[in-house]
Amino acid sequence: MIFGIRAVIEAIEAGKEIDRILIKKELQGELVQELFAVLKGRNIVAQRVPVEKINRMTRKNHQGVIAFISAVSYQRLEDIVPALYEEGKTPFIIVLDGITDVRNFGAIARTCECAGVDAVVIPARNSVSVNADAVKTSAGALLHIPVCRERSVYDAVKFLKESGLHIVAATEKSSEMYTGIDYRNPVAVVMGAEDAGISTDVLKLCDDRACLPLKGSIGSLNVSVAAGVMMYEVVRQRSQE
Repeated sequence: MIFGIRAVIEAIEAGKEIDRILIKKELQGELVQELFAVLKGRNIVAQRVPVEKINRMTRKNHQGVIAFISAVSYQRLEDIVPALYEEGKTPFIIVLDGITDVRNFGAIARTCECAGVDAVVIPARNSVSVNADAVKTSAGALLHIPVCRERSVYDAVKFLKESGLHIVAATEKSSEMYTGIDYRNPVAVVMGAEDAGISTDVLKLCDDRACLPLKGSIGSLNVSVAAGVMMYEVVRQRSQE
């Protein structure tokens, strides 16, 4: 963590990878205005919170501002995809639409690394991020796989689609079994939030909707388990070529 308005401003201007910033709700003044000016146009989440929340995190002289440095450097999706094609690879991307549980994220990242996924896409807001707990849960996998934190999942999926990737949504709102889809070409698999699933606008962009068979009375699988099943179907099909 970085404490104090000036220290946070300097960290941002120095190019530090900032995960998120907490700012005391009623905090005003020239320095705060300068902070927001520096944040403008940058993909950094800044939240106004009660001062009690900041005080619970530190008793140091925080001046009403705390920044959390990311455990990794986020990559740019528009850099990753062309590079994969240039290397002669068949892109395999996992998109996480609003997953908030850090343990699910870590478990998915671990499977991604084992299954040869080229990159993981997460949104900047209302989502997990790469923090120390996520890295630990992933058994260190998040230190080895590119993570792209995008402003909009919709725009990210649209970019992937325009880049020639086949977009597959993992959703129970489908009658097509996940094994009936061809994953041998460039593909992005979209996994939805634990509670709401994939957002409607993103779902509309997808080329296919895949479901997993459920034989019990519970209506859905844990998202990390479902992601693992989807990823290894891609591995299975590609290994048969």
